[in-house]
Amino acid sequence: MFAFLNNPATVWVLIPIAAIVVSAFRPMIRARSKEMEAQDARSAEMAARQAERIEHLERRMRVLERIVTDKGLDVAAEIEMLRHTPGIAPARERGLDWQENRL
Repeated sequence: MFAFLNNPATVWVLIPIAAIVVSAFRPMIRARSKEMEAQDARSAEMAARQAERIEHLERRMRVLERIVTDKGLDVAAEIEMLRHTPGIAPARERGLDWQENRL
């Protein structure tokens, strides 16, 4: 069936043809590689945003747990005090509004 491959001249002709065919696929491979790198960058960015959201929600949960477990404090006064505490910005100011940025 492949008797023509027994001829050394045929093999020497097929080698450059194979190289030309493979080189035709090189741009497609490079484009696919760039697409994968861009997707990796987007995935890393999304993971960073999710980690930031989780950290923000954990902080809020700790504050709420503290409010609930402290029996001696007036809850409304505690909420107002925390609302004016520096470093605890509302979610919308930080771009972390859970309703707008759902996963």
